[in-house]
Amino acid sequence: MPLRLPDRLPAIELLKKENIFVMDNSRATTQDIRPLKIVILNLMPLKITTETDLVRLLSNTPLQLEINFMKLKSHTPKNTPIEHMMMFYKDFDTLAKEKFDGMIITGAPVETMNFEDVEYWDEISRIFAWARNHVTSTMYICWAAQAGLYYHYGIPKYPLPKKMFGIFRQYPLDPQLPIFRGFDDMFYMPQSRHTEIHREDILANKDLTLISESKDSGVSIVMARNGREFFVTGHLEYAPYTLDKEYKRDMGKRDDVEMPVNYYRDDNPANPPLVTWRAHANLLFSNWINYYVYQETPYDINKIE
Repeated sequence: MPLRLPDRLPAIELLKKENIFVMDNSRATTQDIRPLKIVILNLMPLKITTETDLVRLLSNTPLQLEINFMKLKSHTPKNTPIEHMMMFYKDFDTLAKEKFDGMIITGAPVETMNFEDVEYWDEISRIFAWARNHVTSTMYICWAAQAGLYYHYGIPKYPLPKKMFGIFRQYPLDPQLPIFRGFDDMFYMPQSRHTEIHREDILANKDLTLISESKDSGVSIVMARNGREFFVTGHLEYAPYTLDKEYKRDMGKRDDVEMPVNYYRDDNPANPPLVTWRAHANLLFSNWINYYVYQETPYDINKIE
C-alpha cells in the first residue's frame, strides 16, 4: 500500500530498505483519490522507533493512508530531538479541528502511576473524548488501552506481582469477527507491562466485549462500540529486537528484571529472538484498516460523528 507520509520522515528511508512502498506528500498529491486519514498519538519515549514500527504494519493493504502525528502540549519528550517533533508532529489543539478515519494511541512509560497523577491526564482525557465523534475507529495500545478503558468505562487496572514480559499465546474468542479474518486458532503477542486489567471487570460491563485472551497474560484485546474502539494490552507492533533492547537496558539497573519468556531461541539471551508474532500483527492491522476503518468511514470525512 502506498503510505502518504510527511516529507523527510526518517521512517521513509528505513522502510524503503525493507522494500516497503511508501510515498511522501509531494508525490501523493498527484494521485486523484481520497486517502484514509490516520492520526497517531505517539506517547512512547523513542518516537522514531515507534513511528517506524507502526508505519511498517500500516503498509500492508492496497489503500492509500495519510499519516498524521499528534503530540501533547502538556508533555515534552526527553528522548526525541525537538527538531523532529517540530517538523513532523502537531499539537492536539491544531488537529482537533479535523476528523480522521482511524486513530492509534500508543503505550507510555507511566503505567505504575495512578491515571490522574500522570502529568498529561487532563489533556489526554480531552483527546479520548474528542476521538469519540471525530474518528471512525480508534486503536488503544498497552497503557493507552488501560487508560482508555478507565476513562470511557471505569475499568480499573491492577498491579502485577512481577512484570509481564515476553511473548504469550493468545486465543481469539470469536474467530468470526472481521478483526480476526485469516487468523489461526491461536496467535502470539509481545507483552511488557507492570499492571493488568481483569477479565471479570470486562465481562461485567455490557458495553465491552472481550475478544481475545491468554491463559498466561490475561486480557489481550477488548472491543467496544461495534469496532469503533479496540483496546490491545500488548505490543503486536514491536520489532524483533525491541524486548531484547529493553531487557538489556534494564538488566543490572533494576532488581525485578527477568528474561522475557518465550522470546529467545532455546531461552538463551545469547541467541537471537524467535519471531512468532509478526504475521498476525500484520493481519490485525490490515483487518482493522479494511473492516473497521475503510468499510465504515463515510466518503465525506466531515460526516464522521
